[in-house]
Amino acid sequence: MLFIIALIAAVAAFVVRIGAKKRLNKSEASFALAGIVVALIIAFSQLVTIIPAGHTGVVDFLGNVSDNTLSPGVNLVNPMAKVVKYSFKTQEIKENMTIPSKEGLPIQLELSLLFRLDPAKANEIYKTVEEGDYLNVILVPQFRSVTRGVTAKFEAQALYTEARERLANEIVTELQKLVGPRGITIERVPLRQIVLPAGLTRSIEEKMQADQESQRMAFILLKEKQEAERKLIEAKGISDYNNVVNASLTERILKQKGIDATLNLANSSNSKVIVIGSGKDGLPLILGGN
Repeated sequence: MLFIIALIAAVAAFVVRIGAKKRLNKSEASFALAGIVVALIIAFSQLVTIIPAGHTGVVDFLGNVSDNTLSPGVNLVNPMAKVVKYSFKTQEIKENMTIPSKEGLPIQLELSLLFRLDPAKANEIYKTVEEGDYLNVILVPQFRSVTRGVTAKFEAQALYTEARERLANEIVTELQKLVGPRGITIERVPLRQIVLPAGLTRSIEEKMQADQESQRMAFILLKEKQEAERKLIEAKGISDYNNVVNASLTERILKQKGIDATLNLANSSNSKVIVIGSGKDGLPLILGGN
């Protein structure tokens, strides 16, 4: 449309310029020439369109949608055609929803949806979706519906603890089944926050604390049992050692050890001892010393 308007303006300016020349009105002729130049620049600019990086262009010429899409960069197009640009970069939708759990308890979810569009499907999206607005017509409603359906399968306590990742993965799987054929790829569904009813949250935290205390006590008991077993093994080892030593200490060996001890005392420079006679076992008697 702008192309046609620019051409009409150029023709009108050309007619004005001819009339001005006939009347020898130089200023009017110059103004008309400037109008012709501007109108032609605008008209020829409609022959070119620029597709940004990460986007694709769908060409609609009077209701006929081209099967070929425009690639990023400068493209020559029919000046009468309409070009609709679609991004195929990763995009994010953020949602806050209150959803009943499996027990019917209200769960507040704050989550995101990361997705991207297949550029080869952009023309199909434009032809089959109202105004080509696949985001609000297809994706957001399906995302909300799937999230509600999947969350209703989980108990609230599980969502508070270990089931977050399973919930996110199941939402991705179910949503991809619905929107994948339309050219939409679901990448991830990050769960930013899950808020349970206050009373339930408190009871879950108390139960978790009790479980942790129970595990701590079980660890202490196991450690004490292991320590008792260690001491029992140590005592048995000492007992066995003493039995072996006692069995090896004959009368002859004891006498020899006594003689060796007496010799060590006699050779010591710090001791003064008097050794006389012998005891009943044949060992010297030590009467005194410093």
